[in-house]
Amino acid sequence: MPVRKRIYDFIEPQLDAKSVYDYAMMAAIIFSLVPLAFKQTNLAFEIIDKVTVSIFIVDYILRELTADYKLGRGGWSFVLYPFTFLAIIDLLAILPSFSILASGFRVLKLFRLLRTFRVFKAFKMFRYSRSMSMITSVMKEEAAPLLVVATLALGYIVVSALVIFNVEPETFNTFFDALYWATISLTTMGYGDIYPVTTAGRVVTMISAFVGIAIVALPAGIITAGYMEEVQKRRKRGGEDRTEPK
Repeated sequence: MPVRKRIYDFIEPQLDAKSVYDYAMMAAIIFSLVPLAFKQTNLAFEIIDKVTVSIFIVDYILRELTADYKLGRGGWSFVLYPFTFLAIIDLLAILPSFSILASGFRVLKLFRLLRTFRVFKAFKMFRYSRSMSMITSVMKEEAAPLLVVATLALGYIVVSALVIFNVEPETFNTFFDALYWATISLTTMGYGDIYPVTTAGRVVTMISAFVGIAIVALPAGIITAGYMEEVQKRRKRGGEDRTEPK
C-alpha cells in the first residue's frame, strides 16, 4: 500500500469509528481555544498557541498531500482541495498565528484584528465530531427548504422595516434602525432599545411578533426532521454492516 494512502487512512475520520488521530486533533482544538478565554497572554498561552498551530499546519499539509484520495479527481485534487469548505476553515485557523511576521510594521492593528479569526479553530471540530458531521449532512440535505425559509425571513424583515419606518418615522431615524427593529422582532428577542410608541406602531409590532414566531419555528422543524431522518439512515446502515456475511 502506498505511503500516502496509509497517511490518508490514518487522518481521515470515519463516521462509525473514531481513531486515535481524531481524538488527538479534538484535544488540540480544545487546547487551542483556551487562550481565547483570557484577555491577557502569558508564556503558557504562547506555548499552547505555537504547539497547536504547528499541529494544525502538519494536518493541513498531510491533507493537501492526500487530496487525490479525498476528492478523487486526480492531479486536480491538489488544486481544488484548498478551496473546499473544511480546508478554508483549517487555513483560517492557522493564518492569524503568523501575525508576528508584521511586528515591524505600523499595520499592527490590522493584524491584531486577525486574532479574532482564531475562533475558526472551533469549526475544525466539524471534521472530527460524528455529531457535527451528522448536522453538516442534514444542512446539505435540507439546503433547499432552509433557503426558502431564509428568503421568506429576509423578505419579511424588509417589508416590516418599510412599514414601521413609514408608520412611525419619529422613532426610527434611519431605515437601518427599522431593519434592526424588524430583525429583533422576527427573533422575538425584544431588547427594548428601539421600540414604537404610537398605537399604530405597536399594532405593527404585535403582528410582527406573531409572524416572527412562525418563521423562526420553521427552520427548527426542518432541521429536527432532517436530523431524525439522518439518524435512522445511519442506524440502518450500521445494521446492514453488522449483518453482512463475513
